[in-house]
Amino acid sequence: MADDEPITKEIFIAATPEEIFPYLTQSDKYVGWMGVSAVLDARPGGVFQLDPNHHDVIYGEFVEVVPFRRVVFTWGWKEPNHPMPAGSSRVEIDLVPQGNGTVLRLQHYGVAPPLRERHNHGWTHYLGRLQTLMADAAPGPDPYASPNWRHA
Repeated sequence: MADDEPITKEIFIAATPEEIFPYLTQSDKYVGWMGVSAVLDARPGGVFQLDPNHHDVIYGEFVEVVPFRRVVFTWGWKEPNHPMPAGSSRVEIDLVPQGNGTVLRLQHYGVAPPLRERHNHGWTHYLGRLQTLMADAAPGPDPYASPNWRHA
């Protein structure tokens, strides 16, 4: 895979785009599937800040917000000297109605090779949690949100 190819994930969620959209744009709903706290201002230029695990902070800004269809934000770590600094990559999420639900397609651009596997696995994990949440089931405690968990 070339360095400039995005990490791409596509899942079917048994919910409408209107039901899913708030879980991508509202702080209190976002943490239902990913992270322990979030500050989201879902408008172009608005802040995207996520604490996934009590010790890292992901930071970026919203680039594009099209209600019920598309959300684009930048992504990276506030931690000094991190290999993916704040705002250095871009996440695009599209919601496409299909039958009795929605296809969610996520593309994460600009992920450097040493971090690709971790992000590929992470997005699979978290989108699975969103899928479970949208099926009206509790996704359960997130092992990655433990204060003692550290990525390799």
